[in-house]
Amino acid sequence: MPERQPPQIIDPPTAMAGGEQGPYPFDLYERQCLAQGDSWFSIGALPPTRTTRVLAELRLLRSTVIVNCAYPGAVLHRMTDTVRSSQFLRLLTGRLASKWHVILFSGGGNDLIAAAESPPAADPARRLFRTPAERGSGPLAPADYISTPGWTTLADHIGAVFNQLIDLRDSGINRSTPLVWHNYARVMPRPSGAGLGFGPWLLPALEAYAVPSTDHLAVADELLSRLRSLIDALTAACWARDPNCNVHVADTMGADILLADAGATDVSGDWINEIHLTRGGYRKAAAVWQQVIDPLLG
Repeated sequence: MPERQPPQIIDPPTAMAGGEQGPYPFDLYERQCLAQGDSWFSIGALPPTRTTRVLAELRLLRSTVIVNCAYPGAVLHRMTDTVRSSQFLRLLTGRLASKWHVILFSGGGNDLIAAAESPPAADPARRLFRTPAERGSGPLAPADYISTPGWTTLADHIGAVFNQLIDLRDSGINRSTPLVWHNYARVMPRPSGAGLGFGPWLLPALEAYAVPSTDHLAVADELLSRLRSLIDALTAACWARDPNCNVHVADTMGADILLADAGATDVSGDWINEIHLTRGGYRKAAAVWQQVIDPLLG
């Protein structure tokens, strides 16, 4: 078996460079991939050198260059902004697009976080949690804390943008190019942000809805398990509509990623802050991605 090697990761301006520099030498690599996504593909802590990202920890069987359209500002964007990014669109479809071997996508997590942060005064369809009055008293299951209309709104949004992404891919030269996206590892709500006022994210949201601390992890598990099921369902529906859809899921939740301690304010388990992994954590996540990507690049 050939030795695994890290991919070369470049940004869109480098990929699209011309003039005196000339075009980027893609022909030096056996495979070329296009990536877009959230902070798991870009920056998860400040300063950025404190951790890494999924793409940087990949070790692939083919020499591969990845054009990564994810960028630090994307940590504040939802899937719609990510999918409609001008640089990503230019590389994916249209007359200037390139033909890619695999498209890598990380999205949905920020949408879940944004929905969780909606305040209790918002309409139930615009927030992810039930207020204490809505959920009543007595022993509660994790699902009892979730706003049913709010979850429906989020699921419909993620589904619509995912289908938009597939339509964009299939509108040009990259029709049926393999696309890999993923679910997210279990998260411990805790008082740990990325720096400069970014985060924490889930813990303040749970506290705003007076969710007992003893139920924090169970409610976070409920949300991420629902997101996992949604991603699986959207992928299955895509295959049912089109047997050549070529969409695949990297099961990050199934990786052996260690939870952080509930009260930890910095590095704990495989996490550098509440929702971003350490280098070792991203290495574990990347190992799951490799299992999906290698056959597609083969």
